[in-house]
Amino acid sequence: MPFTYNRTVRFQDTDAAGVVYFANILGICHEAYEESLETSSINLKDFFTNPSVAFPIVHTSVDFLRPVFVGDKLLISLIPEKIGVDKFEISYEITVVEVIVAKAITRHVCIDASSRSKQELPEEIVQWLETNRPDAEGAKRRKSREIM
Repeated sequence: MPFTYNRTVRFQDTDAAGVVYFANILGICHEAYEESLETSSINLKDFFTNPSVAFPIVHTSVDFLRPVFVGDKLLISLIPEKIGVDKFEISYEITVVEVIVAKAITRHVCIDASSRSKQELPEEIVQWLETNRPDAEGAKRRKSREIM
């Protein structure tokens, strides 16, 4: 089942036009990613501080479908997918009152933190991917709603 994260848009997230600054939506998505790791019993301090393996983001994209304002209550659905032995992708749907306002993607590759060479995904990440994998019916519904 996909992981969901609730977040209220703060003034600091917005630009001079009063809407969420484009780069900040990725920061909000990353918060959801971190929360999903922690919910899966992955120790964030160990994961991000001097790890033996790292998961740098090698690609991102965001589609903004509607403006997002201060005070909006966001629901971020995080849908990870294994796309190789050494990489995974996370799709995010950001909704406000059941209306999709943005979609984002981050693609991550697993590397040895010292040599920077690609590594197979460790078991804890494979388990996290499995735990947060969407069900077939839900995935089909999401695909039919896509505007991309």
